[in-house]
Amino acid sequence: METIQIKNKAKKQAKTKPAPAKAPKVIKRGTTLSGSQAVLEALIAEGVSTIFGYPGGAIMPIYDALYDYSNQLEHILVRHEQGGVHAAQGFARTSGKVGVAFATSGPGATNLVTGLADAQIDSTPIVCITGQVFAHLLGTDAFQETDVINVTMPVTKWNYQVTDATEIPSVLAKAFHIARSGRPGPVLVDITKNAQIQQFEYPGYQQCHHVRSYRPKPIIRKEYIAEAAKLINSAKKPFVIFGQGIILGQAEKEFKNFIEKGNLPAAWTIMGESALPTDHPLGVGMLGMHGNYGPNVLTNECDVLIAVGMRFDDRVTGRLDKYAKQAKVIHLDIDPAEIDKNVKTTVAVWGDCKETLPLLTKLIESKDHSKWQKQFKKYAKEELKECIEPEMHPGGDVMSMAEVVAALNELTKGDAIVVTDVGQHQMVACRYAKFNKTRSNITSGGLGTMGFGLPAAIGAKYGAPDRTVVAIIGDGGFQMTLQELGTIMQFGAEVKILILNNQFLGMVRQWQQLFNDKRYSFVNITSPDFVMLAKSYGIEGQSIDQRSELKTALKTMLDHKGSYLLEVMVGKENNVFPMVPQGSSVAEIRLK
Repeated sequence: METIQIKNKAKKQAKTKPAPAKAPKVIKRGTTLSGSQAVLEALIAEGVSTIFGYPGGAIMPIYDALYDYSNQLEHILVRHEQGGVHAAQGFARTSGKVGVAFATSGPGATNLVTGLADAQIDSTPIVCITGQVFAHLLGTDAFQETDVINVTMPVTKWNYQVTDATEIPSVLAKAFHIARSGRPGPVLVDITKNAQIQQFEYPGYQQCHHVRSYRPKPIIRKEYIAEAAKLINSAKKPFVIFGQGIILGQAEKEFKNFIEKGNLPAAWTIMGESALPTDHPLGVGMLGMHGNYGPNVLTNECDVLIAVGMRFDDRVTGRLDKYAKQAKVIHLDIDPAEIDKNVKTTVAVWGDCKETLPLLTKLIESKDHSKWQKQFKKYAKEELKECIEPEMHPGGDVMSMAEVVAALNELTKGDAIVVTDVGQHQMVACRYAKFNKTRSNITSGGLGTMGFGLPAAIGAKYGAPDRTVVAIIGDGGFQMTLQELGTIMQFGAEVKILILNNQFLGMVRQWQQLFNDKRYSFVNITSPDFVMLAKSYGIEGQSIDQRSELKTALKTMLDHKGSYLLEVMVGKENNVFPMVPQGSSVAEIRLK
């Protein structure tokens, strides 16, 4: 009852607030604008509809201008700047557009760093705009001054500090172009307070399509495509491994045509998952430390390894000196820096995979690789018996994470967006979740950021408002950013929150069990009453610990109008298998 009164009071206050003046839809060249207005005009021109942010002194002029633009730009007030940047990431990942976050100077700007680093390693296009102290105070250790440019330089694709308002249109045009083109990534634009309030003659806004010395798409060399096709056509055991580059390049159809024409078995990285429907007959599972048995073992048996839009990170390769040494390697990537960085390439195909894949598909032959594909099925059968079945049907009264995800699959039919945090639940969700549509698996891959899940799910819902968004989160990661429940309370993003609670920092505990003789050092974690906490934010929920309640509780969560929190108590010391131990070859993957 208390919650309803609070919500109704908020609605009443909203109705009595004076309607802000409407900004002109088109600003003519020569109009006098402030730097802050120019920022917002740039966002509108770029097609931005949603901003995630938190105001403060140094960015206050932009927020003052935003008051008059509320009919064109929706601002979501997060509860922490890290929540804002993760929400922008979630928005970008589900919508395919550039996510936008605002923050003030000093601590506001430094709170963005984790999300920027996450977006950088996962190639997520976002533009973060930070306020800064007056230009004449730079370098004086003024109140809330931080050298945000040097702080964020290693974790951004590009950053820039604006000290003169006349730069704003061109700098923001460049920022959006760099963020979304080529291999996408995060961009930060820092704007001093004097530039925000400075009046100038607005020159109009023109989207940027070219930046000197910046070539987002390498020149496609057709002779390399011909070499790659020749290798594929001669292969007896070809194997395709693909990553998020398929999704970022919007090349899902082109990729599907490629593997289907060549009858090529294909495995995905954690970031590439959902680019191909998980039940596609040529899909053989997930690669990596907790990936499927066959794809990992047979990486070291294939004769031609075709990598598309992935970067051969250590969680996929294991020991590099024992990785696919028998295979000829073809690497398709838009970023030349990734070629030969970790794995020596036989043929490099530079370029956007949406353009290079059709060229390659024309040249490859349709061949029967059924004998080779049977080897994947053989390993899949062994994994099913030794690993998957025990996980799906555990003995006793304690539920496993895998059976929770399997029950969720039955109800969503593979059509939901699943956003995960980081830990055991993440690996289980990525192993067992079913996806029919692209841009459906949203997770922190390269950085492994605990706390990513809840704010990213909020952003994901704004990026795909017509789709069901389920955030699968561990009890540890949830407590890192649970304040974003306040964002849900205020703005009503419909997110289904599924907490898999094992009362441990599960992934660290698993390593301590397996490699440190069960010396459980500071991995026991106590949690609040999550259901009561959610209700204090006006969010309904329940907690269950009985298998008999699982399907009904999941259906209640999915059917509920509005956000909902479901806590499922799962086994405390359950482990995630298969597993490639650190320092081992992918062929040394353990089933138990």
